[in-house]
Amino acid sequence: MTGTAPARSARPENAAGPGRTPAAPSATPATPSRTPGPPERLPVGTIGSYQVAGHQFVFVDRSRTGLGPRVLATFVRYPVIPAAAAASGRLARGLFPLVVFAPGYTQCQGSYAALLNTWASAGYVVAGVDFPRTSCRVASPDENDLVNQPADMSYVIRQVLAASGQPHGLLAGLIAPGRVAVAGHSDGGDTVAAIAANSCCHDPAVTAVMVFSGAEWPMTGSYFTAATPPILFVQGDADDINPPADSVSMYQADTTGPRYYLDLFGQGHAPPYESHDPAALVVARVTVDFLNRYLAGTPHAATAMRQAADVPRVATLVSGSQSPP
Repeated sequence: MTGTAPARSARPENAAGPGRTPAAPSATPATPSRTPGPPERLPVGTIGSYQVAGHQFVFVDRSRTGLGPRVLATFVRYPVIPAAAAASGRLARGLFPLVVFAPGYTQCQGSYAALLNTWASAGYVVAGVDFPRTSCRVASPDENDLVNQPADMSYVIRQVLAASGQPHGLLAGLIAPGRVAVAGHSDGGDTVAAIAANSCCHDPAVTAVMVFSGAEWPMTGSYFTAATPPILFVQGDADDINPPADSVSMYQADTTGPRYYLDLFGQGHAPPYESHDPAALVVARVTVDFLNRYLAGTPHAATAMRQAADVPRVATLVSGSQSPP
């Protein structure tokens, strides 16, 4: 609330009033005020650097005609700021990049907790979305609702960024609004592929995309007809649900932005993203390096990504004009 400041006397503090002797000037010179240092930033990019906390939000999008309220349960994991840094009073706003994650059909974000926690521990705010008509909590899921999921993701991005922009609150000041990625698995991969590459669903807030065992879902627009953000495709070569050909075709069609294809040898549809086996560890490391390169702006992260992916009999990485194995 804005109040009115009390009126101050126009008389200088050392001026003499009626019947008073002017005060002698102080013999102690005034201490010059210190110039505050620049706002403190925190490091991003190393797995395990931060403890991770989480909070459940429920966002409701009532803006889309004919769909009714879209209830988007969203679990946000975020790095815990060290006590010493929090006590300094000099932390910059917009400390951490944001990753919004889309689960697969009849899945919930909790199935991917190990991977999402890994990202948060490296200094990323991670929002996992449970979709209103295809999640594990829906009694009669409707896969055709996937066409509405890219807009769900965009809505969650706006809501989380808005919460970060507030002066107070759990997420206040945590997120850098210009550094946003989306990632998804299976139908969630289809969802984020549409955001990255389909004219129906482009979101200018998204600056990097990770597609795990995804495909081109039939949407109202066209795929790969305009420039795309950097994309990492991840695919198990023994996947019999979303076969490798789906990921390969997207990778080959993406000719405008930086593109990578992580091939996981002998891997099926879900274990590389939901387990702790060697392939899942490679996925965790490579995805953090990808985020470091394209969200945190770490130049050497592209080299680190290749090194993390070069695991004999487990995985390999190709990029640009290179063809997948």
